[in-house]
Amino acid sequence: MVDFAGSTLAYFFIGYSIAYGMDFLSAASVISGDTGEGYAPQGYDLVKFFFLLTFAAAIPAIISGGIAERARFYPQLIATILLVALIYPLFEGMVWNGNFGFQDFMEATFGAPFNDFAGSIVVHAMGGWIALAAVIMLGARSGRYRADGRLQAMPPSSIPWLALGAWILSVGWFGFNVMSAQGVEGVTGLVAVNSLMAMVGGILAALIVSRNDPGFVHNGALAGLVAVCAGSNVMHPIGAAATGAMAVTQSDNSTPTRNVMEAPLEKPVKQTRRESTANCVGRSSSTSAR
Repeated sequence: MVDFAGSTLAYFFIGYSIAYGMDFLSAASVISGDTGEGYAPQGYDLVKFFFLLTFAAAIPAIISGGIAERARFYPQLIATILLVALIYPLFEGMVWNGNFGFQDFMEATFGAPFNDFAGSIVVHAMGGWIALAAVIMLGARSGRYRADGRLQAMPPSSIPWLALGAWILSVGWFGFNVMSAQGVEGVTGLVAVNSLMAMVGGILAALIVSRNDPGFVHNGALAGLVAVCAGSNVMHPIGAAATGAMAVTQSDNSTPTRNVMEAPLEKPVKQTRRESTANCVGRSSSTSAR
């Protein structure tokens, strides 16, 4: 909650201006488009800011998944403000607003602009990259490795809560992806169906890969949704389903927690190894897919 509050102020006063060259420091009648020039009517620019703020605020949310309860509160809050005010908007503006001639360079060099419709790279990959740096600095969680260096499985606290969170995120994801068109005229059912198919592909792939692990199945849905964000406006639905499935299988093959399931474990860990594997692999799949 505090991270979101800090992100809102940072993005309102600094970040949005860096990304899109627009601020909201004029009179209310001006920024709402009722009088003056430079702002869209009916406060559309404010609606756009509100929508894009939720993407910006996702950056510290992604990072917190790797450092929660291990980083000091105020340093983390300060880092959140700096990231949302300065670092994220620079990258966001390059991809989504063509700042610094980035999109012109991509089109001249590769024949097409860089397409990231709903933030696979701009939001999720960037959050994952920064989270990786933070995790490296903090080191492994206490109890993550045994004395002999083998990985120790860490079970999730509650599968029902994990399932509820996955469902809430999955439903909300359709609003984010579809409305990434940022205008009614750009909305297309292709994005909605591609998001659906990628989610389904991720679920079924996770079911097979994890051998019916309920935690991993729910994380598989999120992995598929993460992976399809970038190309959800151009993919065929069959390709979207394949993308969601590949996001899960790729993460599973690259995640060392499979070794935990194959290695001999103490009895208390053995009883919960499926849930712990789902938690670890599911988080990794979301990060690696985006």
